Amino acid sequence: MEFSRRKSQVSVSICAMDARNTTQPAHAFSRETIGLALGTLGVVIFGGTLPATRVALATFSPWFVTHGRAAMASLAAALLLLVLRKRFPRSDAPALFLAGLLLVFGFPIFSSIAMQTVPASHGGVVLGVLPLTTSIFAAIIGGERPSAFFWICGVAGAALVVTFAISDSGMQLSSGDLFLFLAALSASLGYVVSGKLSRHMPGWEVICWSLILTAPISIPGALLSWHPEFASASSAQTFAFFYLCFGSMFLGFFAWNVGLGMGGIARVSQVQLLQSFVTLAISAFLLGEHVGARTLIFALAVIAIVALGRRARVTR
Repeated sequence: MEFSRRKSQVSVSICAMDARNTTQPAHAFSRETIGLALGTLGVVIFGGTLPATRVALATFSPWFVTHGRAAMASLAAALLLLVLRKRFPRSDAPALFLAGLLLVFGFPIFSSIAMQTVPASHGGVVLGVLPLTTSIFAAIIGGERPSAFFWICGVAGAALVVTFAISDSGMQLSSGDLFLFLAALSASLGYVVSGKLSRHMPGWEVICWSLILTAPISIPGALLSWHPEFASASSAQTFAFFYLCFGSMFLGFFAWNVGLGMGGIARVSQVQLLQSFVTLAISAFLLGEHVGARTLIFALAVIAIVALGRRARVTR
């Protein structure tokens, strides 16, 4: 009887261990899957930014689009932080304000001006190099020492983008291309600054506090740049504007940063390579822009260079 009782106890223990061993990987896989899904959602939202900007600019000015989207997003950010009772990180205020200037104002205004003269699909290819430029700025500012192969990829990626830009503009850089390059530089620096902050602060809080700290600029700017004729915007143009306000400026960052935290930076960040193709697809199917084989070839080449650059060795 004693032996049977011990045998049954051992069997129960083994079954319990098996149950734990089978449920734990499933839970881990589920968390990674959710993180990957959220990261992909963020990339899809970001991929619609340039097409939405182009639609909104049919009625709204670049200055109102820039200030208006930031002002509306700052209200949503304030509400979220208030509901969750988050304390203001006073010591990080300067860095948060700088991130806001770069991501809330720099990228939106430069890309908005660019979208007045170049197609959204063109901008999608040019900005496809953004992940690599972000890595370059992270290496320079963060004191990292990338391998020679990393810098080769950086130069090759920049050369591809410049070649694509000038071949689309009569073998010279257009003003739209120059503003796209400024948008890429602004976003890259902003990502590096916000990335440093995200080491000790949730990523969604970084964008929320950045929006709030720049609200004294964005709200008056939106009011001053408003014109009565904006009230006659079509439903599509109005939807595009609110997409920029709450999608590109708020929900996209939220989904992307939470996805990185849940699924792991190394795994989830790879889906950012799809952003250019999302922009190309939206530009073709919703805006009716012509996306030819040449554009796709350049997009694939840029993405390939970016992927290789990400795999290059970087020492700290």
